[in-house]
Formats: sequence, C-alpha cells, structure tokens
Amino acid sequence: MMGALAQSEALANGSLTAVALMEATLARIDAVNGRVNAIVSLREHETLLAEARAADEAPRKGWLHGIPMAIKDLADAEGLPTSRGSPLFAGSVAMQDSLFVSRLRAAGAIIIGKTNTPEFGLGSHTFNPVHGATCNPYDLSKSAGGSSGGAAVALACGMVSVADGSDMMGSLRNPAGWNNVYGMRPSWGSVPGEPEGDMFLHTLSTSGPMARNPRDLAALLDTMTGLDPRQPLGKDAGKTFAKMDHPPGALRIGWLSDWGGAFPYEDGIATLSEAALGQFGDLGHDVSYLDAPFAAEAIWDSWITLRSFAIAGGLGVNYNNPDERDFLKEAAQWEVRRGLAFSAMDVHRASVVRSEWYRTAAALFDRVDVLVLPSAQLWPFAIEEVHPMEIAGQTMDTYHRWMQVVVPASLIGLPVVNVPAGFGANGLPGGLQLIGRHGSDARLLQLAQQWHEHTVWPQRRPPDLP
Repeated sequence: MMGALAQSEALANGSLTAVALMEATLARIDAVNGRVNAIVSLREHETLLAEARAADEAPRKGWLHGIPMAIKDLADAEGLPTSRGSPLFAGSVAMQDSLFVSRLRAAGAIIIGKTNTPEFGLGSHTFNPVHGATCNPYDLSKSAGGSSGGAAVALACGMVSVADGSDMMGSLRNPAGWNNVYGMRPSWGSVPGEPEGDMFLHTLSTSGPMARNPRDLAALLDTMTGLDPRQPLGKDAGKTFAKMDHPPGALRIGWLSDWGGAFPYEDGIATLSEAALGQFGDLGHDVSYLDAPFAAEAIWDSWITLRSFAIAGGLGVNYNNPDERDFLKEAAQWEVRRGLAFSAMDVHRASVVRSEWYRTAAALFDRVDVLVLPSAQLWPFAIEEVHPMEIAGQTMDTYHRWMQVVVPASLIGLPVVNVPAGFGANGLPGGLQLIGRHGSDARLLQLAQQWHEHTVWPQRRPPDLP
C-alpha cells in the first residue's frame, strides 16, 4: 500500500529492491484479484521477476524505475493483448506501445498486465464478454464503475500504486469515487492521444492518471503529458509536481448542487457532498452555492450528438460489417446508429452549443476558482445490472443518462480531479469532482493534496480484503 513516490524513493536509496516490490505485488494480486477481477492478461510471474532483477542491476531510467504498472485494456502495451473488452479483438497482441505507455516505460515502469474495462469503454460499469465483471472491493456484489474500473480497484486493493485511466464521460472520475481513490481528467490536449485517424474533430476523451494520493497523481500526470509533434491541438501543460509543495491559497469554491434540479441524486449523495464542502470551508476556502449556469438539457443534447458522432467514427467500420455487427454490444450499436444518422449541420449545431457553454464557463471562472459536483449521481449499483434504469424515481432514457453529472466538464475539456469524499450510511464510498478552468491542473492538484492531508480517506479506510 505504499505510494508510488514512496516506492520510488525506497528503490533509489536501496532500502527496497525491484524484486522485492515485484514479489509483494504478485503476492497481493494472487491474494485478492480472484475476488475482484481488476487485473487481466497478467504476465508470467517468472518473466516479471526477471525484469525486476534486470531493473535492480540497471541505471535508473526515471522515477518509475522498477515500479509495476498495469495498463487499461483500451491502450496498447507491446506484447500484451488489447481486447478492448470485445470478442472482436480478444487475443489481439499489440505490436507497439501507445504513446503514453511508451512514456511510462521510458520512466522505468514494468508493465505487468492490463486492467479491466467495459466493452470499448462504453458505460460506466466494468464488465465485458472477454474478461467478465470487476467487483467493487467495498461490496463484491456492486459495480466498480468504469470505464477505468479495473484500474481503480487495483489501486484500492494495493495491487498497483499508480495507474492510467481514460475519460470521455467520467471514466476516470466515477470509478475513482466509487473505490475511494483519486482520478484526474486533465485539461484536454495536455496528454496526447494516438497519432492516427482523425486528430481534429473528436475532442472529447483524454487519458489521465489515478493514484491513492494527489502527489502521485501529479508525478504520473507529468510523465504522461507533453506535446507530440505529429498531432495538432495539444498544449504544453508544464509540470505540476514541482508545484505540489505549495498550498493552493484560499479559493472560491462554487457548489453546483443538482444543477437547479436537473440531476436526480440517490439518497445520501447530496448529504455526503455537502458535508465534504463543509470541510473545505474549514480549510479556509470560501464555499458558495451557485445557480445552474447553463441549460442542462442543451449541454446533454450537444454531448450525446458529439459523442455518438465520435463513436460512429471509430466503430462504424465494425457496425457496417455484417460479420462483426452482432459482436458489438447494444449500447455500441445504438451510438453508431445515431452517429451515422447525423448531418454535418447537426454536428455543427452541437458544437456551437459546446462553444456557448465554454464561453459561459469562462465567465463563471471569473467569479469562482473551482466548481464542485458529485462524481456520480448514485451509489454503486448491483453488479448484475447493465445500467441503472432510474434514480430517485426518475427514469433514465439512455444507457448513460445516469452519469449526466460528469458531462458539463467533459463537453468542454475542463480539468477535473475526483477526491474521495467519504462513505455513506451503506458503507460505500463516494467522490467529488473538483472542476477548474482550462489549464488550472496544478491548482486543482494542490487543492486535492490539501484535502488529502486533511482526510487521508484511501489510507484511513481501505477495502476489507485481507
């Protein structure tokens, strides 16, 4: 359960060896992974121990030297399968690393396997026909969230010390909140995607870091960020870790509550969130309630148009192949059908709404420094459910409407850190989204670190999985 930076320091000063760390990692995986199914495609123990011995004998590459990591099963790690949770790709072995994975390796990480994800990352509930479902370690009968559910559970259970995730619609935030860890969606463009396919239109998803403390989050973010000359629209994010020893100062925090009644919350979500906001006030921040700043339904309609457009661009070729269509889950087929039906002007109108919301949010950040919403609208649901059908008596009209609370930040690429907010009366964890102006990643991390030092939720209440 050591943090990654603590492991790194111990490896550097010789008080810990990479072999000992790998042995402990594999022992922990052997002990708990069978109950939660977070890590998949685990490499052979002896091969990993041999790589750890080689790390002990080699000069340090970087701060991740000798530290085991597992990669989300939507990204490529050379020599490992990238199933994407789909039978169409099960057993497909990656010939090279994804860009950010190559950066992790260059910093010295030892890639031990993959972390489980929903099929194609669609739906914030980690289950698929290739690897099965990932269980929430706080209640094995409940969902771990998603799509970075395997990564969040591996962190919570001490199988890895840091992890990568990706986030289109809350995929770093929801599972982090439901597993009592930290997950960060960075400012869009700071972590480059892959230099392939379209690189201009589909600006919705990003990769980002997950950890059990914000300092590890910042260190991993700095490793993942950096311009790629083959890609446009990126930004030089600078370095966040160097700023982590500085307090954030007194910030103006705006609580968006339920967005003027637009977001239904399960009992206890608002109570947990408001109790945490009171603690932010105790830390010297000015917390205020904000009215809904923009029409929620307009944001939603823009989002589902642009999302389906993007998904159709990626999966349309599989959908249009009659031999492959039936292997796509219904949510994927629904997204592609919608995306293929849009006209260019439909997409343009959705992007105009996105632009209007961005301008409105920019003005809002002149009044506050950080916006706050819950990381999910309900507690972890039964693992057998495909998706929630209703919240607080309100029927969900799509497979993903229950995650509407994450869309305002996702639509316009704002940085967001999920911080663990505590536990409900049901014993399940919940989280808060700390949302900042584009480019304010370092300040959000400073605030998250201050919160962590005040609460230490991941260390104070880990899962009870001996």
